[in-house]
Amino acid sequence: MNKYIDLTQLKPYAGESDIIALCDAAREMNTAGVCVHPCHAAMAKRLLEGTDVKICTVIGFPLGANTTAVKEAETNIAYTDGCDEFDMVINIGALKDKRYDYVCRDIESVVKAAKGKTVKVIIETFWLTDEEKVIACELACRAGAHFVKTCSGFNDGAATVKDVKLMKAAVTKDVKIKASAGIRTYEQALALIEAGAERLGTSAVLKP
Repeated sequence: MNKYIDLTQLKPYAGESDIIALCDAAREMNTAGVCVHPCHAAMAKRLLEGTDVKICTVIGFPLGANTTAVKEAETNIAYTDGCDEFDMVINIGALKDKRYDYVCRDIESVVKAAKGKTVKVIIETFWLTDEEKVIACELACRAGAHFVKTCSGFNDGAATVKDVKLMKAAVTKDVKIKASAGIRTYEQALALIEAGAERLGTSAVLKP
């Protein structure tokens, strides 16, 4: 189970002691990755040197309303700081306005700046209709993303089995699903994996 998990610390008040605790836990658990704010990425990279735990950061977080140029710049800086993976939030308003070319270009800019490293696209299922969820997944695939992700965790949304199944059906075979937000128990995690999730974002330590 632990190799499915991106152990996450994205609280607004997270400080260095929180990142140290996160990385210590990730090292002990041997998780897939840690997910931290961009300002903590270089620190997490140093703390986890010598492990195979990946360093993930967030781009355009948590609202997705940054300009494309800002998202691209954030990705470039995080890449230089040693990040392995980049979880970006789509421009939700543009999606709802049906400005699909804009949404696609926004994602493409982050994919290009990541220079072949993993990009996960947060579609914020809480705000979307099922039709919009499918369209967001299709745009992420077209833009070259590696994952689509359910939620940022900064609203009332939570990963659900229904959404994971819907997203899994919408993506191409080479694009994976990350379920994130509201995952508190081992049983929840297992159900999401069985539905098709290949990565889980959680701040909780899940025990069987």
